[in-house]
Amino acid sequence: MNLSERKMLQKRQRLLAQITELNLLLNASYLERFSTCVRPQCECHKGKKHGPRAYLSVYREKRQRQVYVPQPQHDTVQLGLRQYQQLQEIVKAITDINLQLMRAGRLSETGEQQKGGKRHE
Repeated sequence: MNLSERKMLQKRQRLLAQITELNLLLNASYLERFSTCVRPQCECHKGKKHGPRAYLSVYREKRQRQVYVPQPQHDTVQLGLRQYQQLQEIVKAITDINLQLMRAGRLSETGEQQKGGKRHE
């Protein structure tokens, strides 16, 4: 295994280690909306709606759902959304490394060096 391949494997291990730190990640979209209540005399029925209220839009059980985000959780939710973006970037980087290793005939399930890797074009 040459130095370049060793560096790629080390980088892949560092990226995989970063994933374990993403414990708040949320695969969702953030939205805010205004609403009206059920009280007919409330100002919200005259144009001054309640809100904004925060929601996460998630896809579960083959349906899109909106989940209310309580005010004290806003900052944590924003962090979770950023962590999901980080996860996507890490997955792309690992994919790039694995593609390079595959082209060099060095990609294996165990992560060990493969012998006699041939390159087919």
